[in-house]
This record gives sequence, structure tokens and C-alpha cells, in this order.
Amino acid sequence: MAAPTGVTTAPARSPAPAVIAEADLRDLGVRAFQALGLPPQDAADVVDVLVLADLFGLSTHGLSRIESYGERLQVGGINAQAHIQVTRPAPALRMVDGDNGVGPLVGMHALRAAMQAASECGVGIAFARQSNHFGPISPYGLIAAEAGYASIIGSNATTTIAPWGGTDARVGNSPIGFAVPNPGGQHFLLDMAMSVVARAKIRNALKAGQAIPDTWATDAQGQATTDPKAALDGFLLPIGGHKGYGLALMVDLFAGLLSNAAYLTHVKSWVDAPDEPQNLGHFFLLIDTRRLGSTQWLAERMNDFAAILHDSPPADAQRPVIQPGEIELAKLARQRQHGIDIAPDVLALLRRHAGQPHG
Repeated sequence: MAAPTGVTTAPARSPAPAVIAEADLRDLGVRAFQALGLPPQDAADVVDVLVLADLFGLSTHGLSRIESYGERLQVGGINAQAHIQVTRPAPALRMVDGDNGVGPLVGMHALRAAMQAASECGVGIAFARQSNHFGPISPYGLIAAEAGYASIIGSNATTTIAPWGGTDARVGNSPIGFAVPNPGGQHFLLDMAMSVVARAKIRNALKAGQAIPDTWATDAQGQATTDPKAALDGFLLPIGGHKGYGLALMVDLFAGLLSNAAYLTHVKSWVDAPDEPQNLGHFFLLIDTRRLGSTQWLAERMNDFAAILHDSPPADAQRPVIQPGEIELAKLARQRQHGIDIAPDVLALLRRHAGQPHG
């Protein structure tokens, strides 16, 4: 399919990223979110998640999110002084009321609540409500894995996908993630949304003046498109067709319906109504792997699991078989040593919020 008029397929030149040490980026991020009204510890929780996203190379879900989070904090759509409450309806169950706080802050409270429940019962689950976009799932999965917990984590989202066979957006691009720890080795980390790509990638293509593959989204009439503007006005395509549609519904049932948060079309769009609470929901299901066997037992089995995959002869000699999470963990190790790549406009916005000069 040819590119639409006014959209070029030639790669756009972007300014070279700045490279900043992790400690300096964390400090800058914390000061920026404090300037937006968050208490110091709350700002640190938010930055923990977003910096891990940048370390993984997930720049669309890292500190670049200060643009959308910051705008909503400034217009009162997100509560900067959220009083998050955790209740315990059963020994292994936690309910988290996020008080319309910044999503990663609510996420970190829910993760800690689920970890505490799992440490007591072997298995723990936390359901969060009254939240907002909480970043990518893999940072939470890594934090849990480093502490010895296997996890299944999900969130619902603004509706951007049509029901299978439908012609309007009634389903969220709800992400789900899985993580299994490998003590002293490479953790298994899988983080995926229900669409072929995230809307952030389409927005980036629009900013760069680039076409998109026609497998990413449809226009408002449900027709495949390479025009990012038409795609943003239309619907994302789910992974695996009707199977991805069903999985998206399952995530929303757990994250939205069971958590007593909004679900499906009850979720407000942060783009269309930035000054109104979204009432997003999340769930964190954790298993204390130490109840299953020793760390040596788990490490041996996880290493054997990865080796079985790695030993498969690759179809392309330049692309060996990997297990999910290896690329992100390699980027994390490299950027922790050499510094984190940050887009100049993101760094400028962080400095502006933090009250720093742009030099």
C-alpha cells in the first residue's frame, strides 16, 4: 500500500540522544516530579518505574511520560497529593485505592502490597483502582523477580481497539506481563500489550512524518492504513486477531472489573479529558518461589530452560534464539555502565520542571 499524501517513508533525522548517568537522571526526575507537586518519596516511586523503563530501552514509557503526566498534574486530572490506602479482605488479598494518584506510584504501592501478601501466604494478589497510566510492566516484574517472586501483572487502558467484528472502540489496549526469577542469572521478563504496537509508536511516527505498516491499525472506517494520523483517529489492531481480543477482555476483567475500577468504555481518555480521573485498574499476582524450592533448584531449572531455547539452531545466523527479557536486561546492564540515552526534548522538559537551565 502506498504512503498517503503528505507522509514520507524516508527516515526522519532526529537529534542525537543525550547520555546521562542513572543517578543523575533519577535525581533530575525526582526533582521534576516534586516540582509538579509530589512528595519526595512519591516522586521517587514514580521515577523508579520510569527510569527502569528507560534503562530497558522503552523510551516511550520512560521519563518521556513526564509530558503527559505533568500536563494532567497541572490541570488537576491527577492528584499530586494522593493518599493511597491498602485494605486486606483476605490473608492473600489486597485492595489498593490509588486516590487518583500518578500511575507508577499506585503501581508501586500495589506491588509492595502483593509482595507482602505473597511473603505471608506463598501467593498474593493486589487489585488497584482509582489509578492512571502506570508505565510498562517489565520494571515491576524485574523488581518482583529480584526479590524472588514470579509475577503476572496487568492493567486496563483507554479504549483504542474495536471489539472483534465491531466498528467502534470499546476495548482497551490492556498490557499484561509475566516474570519468573532466575537467582543470579537472567530473569524471564515478558511485557506485552494487546495491540500489534502501542499508540505511542504511532504518535512517534506522526511526529517524525513517517508512514506506518498497514498491520498496525485501521482508520475510523475499519480499513487498514499506513497514515499515522488516520490510525490515531481509528483503531489499533489486536495481536492474534480474535484471540488477542479475548485476552484483552480477560485483562480488563481482572484489572478493571474485579478491582472495582472503571472498565471498557467506562475508562476515561486522558487525551480527551485530561482534567478528569481515569479510574484505571491494575492487578499484581505474585508467587513466592522460595516456597517451591531452594534458590539453587530454581536457578538450575531456569538456566536449563533458557539453554534449551538458546540451543535451537537459528534461522538467521545473525539472530540467535533468545528468551523474553534478554534484550532489555542487556540494555539495562549497558546503560547502567555507560549512561542512559535520553531524547534532548525529554531532558529539556525534565530540566524545565525541575527548575534547571537547559545547558
